[in-house]
Amino acid sequence: MTKRTFTDYISTVTTVTAAMLLALTLAYSTASAQSSTAGASAEAPVAAKPSPAAAPTPVPPLTTTAVTGPLQWASPTQLNLGKVPIISQIPIINQWTDLDINGVLSGLGMVQTHPVNGDRTARVDVSNAQIVVQKADGQFQFYLQGGAYDIPALGAATVTAGKAVNDLYGPLPVAYVKWAPTSSFSLMAGNLPTLIGAEYTFTFENIDIERGLLWNQENAINRGVQLNYAQGPITAALSWNNGFYSNSYTWMTGSLAYAINSANTISMVGGGNLGFSRVSNFATPATLNNSEILDLIYTYLNSPWIVQPYFQWTYVPHNQEIGVGQSTSTLGGAIMASYALTDDFFLAGRAEYIGSTGSGANGAANLLYGPGSSAWSLTFTPTFQYSKFFVRGEASYVHAISWASGDAFAADGRSPSQLRGLIETGFLF
Repeated sequence: MTKRTFTDYISTVTTVTAAMLLALTLAYSTASAQSSTAGASAEAPVAAKPSPAAAPTPVPPLTTTAVTGPLQWASPTQLNLGKVPIISQIPIINQWTDLDINGVLSGLGMVQTHPVNGDRTARVDVSNAQIVVQKADGQFQFYLQGGAYDIPALGAATVTAGKAVNDLYGPLPVAYVKWAPTSSFSLMAGNLPTLIGAEYTFTFENIDIERGLLWNQENAINRGVQLNYAQGPITAALSWNNGFYSNSYTWMTGSLAYAINSANTISMVGGGNLGFSRVSNFATPATLNNSEILDLIYTYLNSPWIVQPYFQWTYVPHNQEIGVGQSTSTLGGAIMASYALTDDFFLAGRAEYIGSTGSGANGAANLLYGPGSSAWSLTFTPTFQYSKFFVRGEASYVHAISWASGDAFAADGRSPSQLRGLIETGFLF
């Protein structure tokens, strides 16, 4: 008999909770419909012909979970647990019972050339099986996003959804409470999406299926606290957190955005480790967890176009305790774009370049494909979405320059390039 781990139990609880919430949603929707029908029958004369009812106003999609596009997040299913008799008698809980529920279920298939040691040439996996439950209004709010996920990234070994959940952020990767005393100010605490970078963590949130080379230098989920401020065209945030999901709360990150108009926004985000951490594991690379980072991002969002170029600089200071004998930095740029050919079909893609400084002889950190290496990539992602169903394909190519033997692609690390083909399909509901 296989011994179950704590993560196994948490994963089971998450799955059961998601199923219960969906069941309650369906039950409540059915009961409401039956109640409305019964009430109309009781009040209207038998011979009277009822007037046609006005179509209900659709609920707009919520701003969280954030989705860049071209995929469109569905309107949430609204659930009021406060109408459940037992819950309605508990005053404190009754204040948290107007819930919005979304979900995503998708899978992906992938083939690639020159897989690195331990990786596969082809595989099929779940990319997302997540449910989002949130209270998005009022002074006290919360957000829960749980389930399975895969986070494929260019130029890095692929892993299964099971390994991603177990070795990265667990079955509840994003979970926080939020206090919003005014429309301009709020405070969040918990597992938070990072402020860093122009790409979000999960596949369905982004223009492309895979995250890019620049994203590989960024953290994705932080545990900590975050202050948010918005006034007119200015949006700002400041966070104290654990960086690359370490056990050391010594990171500070911040963002400042200015909306020039409804279509154009410019943002600056940055952060770094103000202390030091020796932790090194799959989720927490020691070099990156002791780094500093700065991004300058421009966003153009005006149908049929989404265009987002950005520049990124990172810096890892000299520190012999984590094997960095020479301070090392990267400098890169990327442009992501999507064009809507029709309401349902989009052409999207990304181009990027990133280079690193230093040399192995001087003890520089290996941040790419050997100290002092650089790389460029091209990604093309045609996307189709009809209602809640979507399917998209992807072709990507990565080429390393000045790479070190053993640090590039293929089982022996001596191939300079990698080509991948992916397909992802599923439902956003």
